[in-house]
Amino acid sequence: MRALPDDDAGDLDWLLFRQNDVISRRQALRVMPEADLRRHIASGRWTRPHRGVYVAHNGPLSVAERAWVGIFVGGRGRQAPLAGLSALTAHGLRGYESNAVHVYIPAPRRILDAPHFVVVHRTRSLAPADRSRSLPPRTSPVRSVIDAASWADSVGRARAIIAAAFQQRLVDVAAMRAGLARLARVRRRLLIEQMVTDVGGGSESEPELDFLRLCRRGGLPEPTRQTVTTDSSGRRRYRDAYFEPWCVHVEIDGSQHMAVEAWWADMQRQNAMWVAGDRVLRFPAWAIRNEPDKVLETVRAALVAADWRP
Repeated sequence: MRALPDDDAGDLDWLLFRQNDVISRRQALRVMPEADLRRHIASGRWTRPHRGVYVAHNGPLSVAERAWVGIFVGGRGRQAPLAGLSALTAHGLRGYESNAVHVYIPAPRRILDAPHFVVVHRTRSLAPADRSRSLPPRTSPVRSVIDAASWADSVGRARAIIAAAFQQRLVDVAAMRAGLARLARVRRRLLIEQMVTDVGGGSESEPELDFLRLCRRGGLPEPTRQTVTTDSSGRRRYRDAYFEPWCVHVEIDGSQHMAVEAWWADMQRQNAMWVAGDRVLRFPAWAIRNEPDKVLETVRAALVAADWRP
């Protein structure tokens, strides 16, 4: 956490505080003489990562400082909004940080000499609803998810970003559908819409979504996801996937289930389901991706044993 400037701090100190020590030439000349700005650069106390953009120290750039550099590079001294994964990181998404800084600029503008870490995207459509009012300037969580999924280097990466945004409560189904409706052209629109539908049905983690796709591929009935039940002690329990007519429950274990306390809690939950008469199957998340045929074979056998007929 950065320390707040002193009560008697001037405009420059507060500006640098709000912008993580990054300032544009336009801003600097509003709060200091040009001669002072030149002395900061000549003395080496400040650095200039791009024409018209200054950093008020001479060390390596932090993630937040690189973001502000990208904002001013894209805005040519003004402020261009962060976009895609950069905007999602600013909104609090964890686990998908990137060294690249994605920014939006108006379609007619060209930036040919941006620093290597700044990725410029040109757009003709950035409605007020697609902008956030927070600092640093950035697109809304919904627009950021749509763009990050569109720009991802693989379908799997796109799915993971969408699932993480839902899981970390940055977006919801209604907002995502409204955001998609505002945009005429979206790369991977069908994929994003399917993910929103799947997450709306209860699956939030990527392994759960992988299992749902596996069931569809194997011709199995579609389970309900993340259903809530109450055990004999009155505690609420969540089922990852439940084939309700046949009382077959599938639990998908991530790495967090390997801890002893979590393992014992899972055992107790599984025992309670067995006592209630459910068939309980458990698979590690890696098996869903790496041994899908064996997973399908096991689930199909459990369903058939419970009187399901293809």
